[in-house]
Amino acid sequence: MLLVHGGKAVDDAPGLRTGGVPLVPEGFTWPNCRECGGPMLFFAHLPLEAGVIAVFLCQNDPGMCDDWDATAGANRAFVFRGPLSPATVPTEGETLLGAVTALRPHPADTPTTEPVLGRLGGEPHWIQGDETPGCPSCTGPMAFTAELEEGADFETSANFGGGGLGYVFHCRPCGEAAFLWQR
Repeated sequence: MLLVHGGKAVDDAPGLRTGGVPLVPEGFTWPNCRECGGPMLFFAHLPLEAGVIAVFLCQNDPGMCDDWDATAGANRAFVFRGPLSPATVPTEGETLLGAVTALRPHPADTPTTEPVLGRLGGEPHWIQGDETPGCPSCTGPMAFTAELEEGADFETSANFGGGGLGYVFHCRPCGEAAFLWQR
């Protein structure tokens, strides 16, 4: 299933989107980069059968923190279940994209005139080679969930090194998620 540009969305829309404010459970603490210590940028809100996956990555000093690596600590992905509400956004750091973009599912075998901003399910289209992360709880390989483009324009883009792809994975039994990108 392709993810195509679905237009602008409100900051706390419950649907598929990039940007805006994450919807989180009570008690959520905004993640900080393990490398630079700054708050991470919220990138994507992906409501799926397993729950909502929220993707964060460090954009405080692009290129300085290993935000492409699933385990270096410069990105995070969370699986949230239950009642969710908009998070309190830190007042410092690069925490939000400049605009919110709705992502609309579109069958992969049907032509579209809308910009393609990613994919749900299937197999990852690796740029550099397979980097499927292992689950930190059970150590098994995580399931590929989504592939995300940097964005349609400067306001809606995260920095994946210029032309990179982001990859979201999750382990349904353990409720864990991971994110990495390649260029």
